[in-house]
Amino acid sequence: MRKISFLIVSAALIAFSCPQLLRAQTPATPDDKPTTQPRKRGGLFTMYAMDPLSRNLCFSDGKEGMAFVNNKWENRCSDLNFTLAGSGTFVTGVELNRAGAIVDLGTANDLRGRYSFEDAENGGVGFASLRVMGGKIMILQDDNGKFPASWQPLQEASQLSETKSSATAPIKLGHIYLVRVTDTRDKNYQQLVKFLVVAYRPEESVTLRWELL
Repeated sequence: MRKISFLIVSAALIAFSCPQLLRAQTPATPDDKPTTQPRKRGGLFTMYAMDPLSRNLCFSDGKEGMAFVNNKWENRCSDLNFTLAGSGTFVTGVELNRAGAIVDLGTANDLRGRYSFEDAENGGVGFASLRVMGGKIMILQDDNGKFPASWQPLQEASQLSETKSSATAPIKLGHIYLVRVTDTRDKNYQQLVKFLVVAYRPEESVTLRWELL
């Protein structure tokens, strides 16, 4: 009887274990593979003047523009740089074959005053409303609680038409900027970005709220 009981228990264990082992050995199906991450379109990023990696920002993925590769310091994708020139400067269009333009739009209050839309003191309406429509950069005109809201062309956008190598703009706390990056070898390449300086410690760091247009 003991032998019969032992055989019954052994058979039950084997029957239970085999499916588990088969599942463990089954190759991963395509559904198990990680999906491709969508391109990052914005967020907060802090640039540090003394950090060789994060003093540059890549607009394609929102990460550091430089990288350490095989114990070497190399450029990865540097669309916007933070330098200590002057009292602190943004630089764009620094990579090989790239050209850039950068425009300082002033503060949120400046935009509200120039374009006459309703907004709170130092509010976010001006920054949020900047968008591309019909190939033009537009800003809110007046919503008056209506939907859809009305829009008007951003006059300062004309300053982005001409790009050059190493275009610069002084860093100013609370100011909103537009950046355009082009490629001298690829006429179809273009990046349009808006960003707001939300924190600035001269000679140390600058934090941006940025977004692709």
